[in-house]
Amino acid sequence: MKKNLLLLVLFVLGVARMASAQSMSPLGVWTNAEKKATFEIYKCGDKLCGKIVSLTVPNDPATGKPKTDTQNPDPKLRNRPRLGLIFMQSFKYDSDNKWDDGKIYDPESGKTYSCYMKMESANVMEVKGYIGFSLIGKSQTWTRVK
Repeated sequence: MKKNLLLLVLFVLGVARMASAQSMSPLGVWTNAEKKATFEIYKCGDKLCGKIVSLTVPNDPATGKPKTDTQNPDPKLRNRPRLGLIFMQSFKYDSDNKWDDGKIYDPESGKTYSCYMKMESANVMEVKGYIGFSLIGKSQTWTRVK
């Protein structure tokens, strides 16, 4: 009887842990502290990707036209719109609510960095871009919009 009770408790704890991990998913729409844009994290195959879904200032103040990827190192891509731009790719679940081995592209600088996302809570996530080692890099706190 004790053995069955122990198995039941372990099963319930396992289910609770899985439910907690699912509630800590980065899937959804987010913004950062600067609130210049919102970003959607979504499934792309068996990994996660991210795209820009809104811009606070969608048009270039100088031209009045929609903002484009003007800083891209590839001249052929400089006319693509920032709105809808897939700027995060290839994130896979690591452990402890962390998705790693991804890449993040910064359209402000035209640079691409290694990146991870780590859920701090159901509605707060750390996003860190880095070169080489994750100990050195830049972190942002993102807040879930929906």
